[in-house]
Amino acid sequence: MIRTQIQMEEDQIEWLRAEAGARGVSVSQLIREGITLFRAREERFPEEKKKRALAAVGRFSSGTSDISERHDDYLAEAFSKKGRHGK
Repeated sequence: MIRTQIQMEEDQIEWLRAEAGARGVSVSQLIREGITLFRAREERFPEEKKKRALAAVGRFSSGTSDISERHDDYLAEAFSKKGRHGK
């Protein structure tokens, strides 16, 4: 492991110490666990994918005016057609 030094707010270190004590682990272990959770979230939803998805919002037209209200119905219909036609 690599030793590093960080700065944080007083309330943050107080919370970390209390939480680490309650869990019976070191503050360092708690920080490592937090980084692991944050990293997993970021890898699951990378910023670039979010930007691309948001850029696509509203760019396409289905020609259907109630898509936001009945999207589940339309999706179920599309899947049932796929199952019948094997496509």
